Formats: sequence, C-alpha cells, structure tokens
Amino acid sequence: MADSPAPDRQHVAERVRDAMFANDRAAKALGMVIEAVGPGSATLSMAVREDMLNGHDICHGGLITTLADTAFAYGCNSHNEVTVASGFNVDLVAPGRLGDVLTATCTEQNKAGRTGVYDIEVVNQRGERIALFRGRSYTMKGKPVVAL
Repeated sequence: MADSPAPDRQHVAERVRDAMFANDRAAKALGMVIEAVGPGSATLSMAVREDMLNGHDICHGGLITTLADTAFAYGCNSHNEVTVASGFNVDLVAPGRLGDVLTATCTEQNKAGRTGVYDIEVVNQRGERIALFRGRSYTMKGKPVVAL
C-alpha cells in the first residue's frame, strides 16, 4: 500500500488551529476570533468589552498583549510542532477603547532550528496601530501539535 501524500502546509496550519482552539479556554473567554491562519501566520480579533477596561476607561494593556500573544501562539505552532514563547517585547502605542475591535496579525520573520522570531501588529477597526509585539519562540522538535 502506497503512503498517502503529505498534507499541504495550509491544511496543516488549519488542523493545528482547530486542535489548539478546541482547548483554548483563555481565547474563548476573551471572545477572540481566529480570522485567518497559514504557515507561520495568524490573524485574530477581539472586541473590547466593558469588563476589559481599566481605571482609565481604556482596554487593559495586559489584554491587548494577550491578544497579540495568542496570535503569536497560533502563528508559531502552525508548522505542527509544539512551540512555546521564550520571550516577547510589546509596545503599547495607543489605547483600545470600549467597542473597538482589535485585530492582531502575526507574521513569521525567521525560523531556524528550534527558534523563531515573529512580529505581531495590533490595530483597531480603523486601522490605527494599537500595539507592536515581537515574540521569540522555542520549538520542541519531534512533538506534533496534532496527528495528521
């Protein structure tokens, strides 16, 4: 019996997305929506709710960072190897406000061996930049996210 062909990279990214989101309690609790996923990339959105506002009536920076970190997670795991953050930097450059829909777009900048670098931009529904996030990843070689 011949081996079946390997799934294409887009299909792999979608399978990983489905497997991860099924158990992603944090993303679900915050109302995150996965808009797109691909090899080394992901786009997620989140509407800013009343319970996400801090004492200044703006979206808590930790929640904006969580959105960016979640896009990072889906982007760096899209190759179907368990990958975790080894660190990140975030710059919050404008406030998110009640009712805003924030969108985080992750783009793989470099992946070599076990490490990777990913940039995530967070914008509001008007395309105004809210945050810039750079994540560094570490891959656990030989540990798939999902069986294909």
